[in-house]
Amino acid sequence: MKDFEYYQPTEIKFGRGRLNEIGEAVARFGKRCLLVTVPSFPALDAVLETAREKLREAGVEAAHFDGVIPNPTTDVVTAGAGMAVDFEADVVLGLGGGSSMDTAKAIAVEATHEGTSWDYLFFRPTQPTEKTLPVVAVSTTSGTGSQVTQVAVVTNPEEKNKSALYHPLIYPRLSIVDPELMLTVPEHITASTGFDVFAHAFESYINPGGSPYTDLMALEAVRLAARFLPTAVREGDNLEARTHMAWADTLAGLCIANAGVTLPHGIGMAVGGNYPHVMHGEALAVVYPAILRYTYKTVADKFAVVGRIFNQSLAGLGDDEAAAKACDLIEGFIKDIKMSICFEDLKIPKEELKALAEASLILPDYKNHPRVADLDEIYKLLKKSCRI
Repeated sequence: MKDFEYYQPTEIKFGRGRLNEIGEAVARFGKRCLLVTVPSFPALDAVLETAREKLREAGVEAAHFDGVIPNPTTDVVTAGAGMAVDFEADVVLGLGGGSSMDTAKAIAVEATHEGTSWDYLFFRPTQPTEKTLPVVAVSTTSGTGSQVTQVAVVTNPEEKNKSALYHPLIYPRLSIVDPELMLTVPEHITASTGFDVFAHAFESYINPGGSPYTDLMALEAVRLAARFLPTAVREGDNLEARTHMAWADTLAGLCIANAGVTLPHGIGMAVGGNYPHVMHGEALAVVYPAILRYTYKTVADKFAVVGRIFNQSLAGLGDDEAAAKACDLIEGFIKDIKMSICFEDLKIPKEELKALAEASLILPDYKNHPRVADLDEIYKLLKKSCRI
């Protein structure tokens, strides 16, 4: 067995109805809270009402920053950090999907440090300090796993670059994962965020930096996503499916916090930085079929394990054959959740794919892939992800 390390400081409160504990949870870290969300909409209104009520009951005063957008930008973080400073917040509460939770983490850094959150990206010499505000996270989608990671993804529109803060101090101190909050998530968002769950788990499993601990969680997350995501997409009000996907999301988040992601995520981040209208799950799904076939022979044993999760009859086949069939099964899974797309569907011009390939090498994710691709190989994979 290989040597490994595992670190996870986030306290997790998982289960139906756990939103009601938000007041006492936040009060443990401060009495002046910046609540961070997207602009309110009908499905979010009831959640916000409960959150505010429970915060008041716990003696927590809250200011509400509702400026979060998909693929949150540096400007959004700066606006939220300014509100946190003016309000003298001592805790930040991110309530929503990955964009809200990531924004909350970045605000917690920018509000307490010189410069902007962009100055504290994972590769910068200057990193967040103990001054970072504590973060509490409440997830309302099953997707990014941000409720249990040390990552905050931020986009710089001027640079057309999507990157990340990555530091142990931005792990949420406490996370509430309440599947009841996910019952109203629309079909396509369920599919897109749910595919991100699968991708996190799958990429952690094939990542050379994985461990027996993360493998254990990753395979369970793959199993749950394979079984319950199609149901959650078709039957959004199916609480059992939502509960299992919420747990899969949490497991996958625990995996990427310690093992990390691979080539598809490096490409997906480049897509998001250059084309912010594209959802992260869409950016992953568009390249997955090509990358699966590029990769499977390198780690046939692991692809075979995943293939047998989707189809137990593959147990009678050797690893090489089962691995090849795993590619077909995962692509079928993508089609089943209506995420079978090409770059044309995402309105990404074919003539811009070379620049996109170059941008895919900015983050180090491609170096963690079992078969490390160079620029020309990535460009070919992108072209294979087009309709023609």
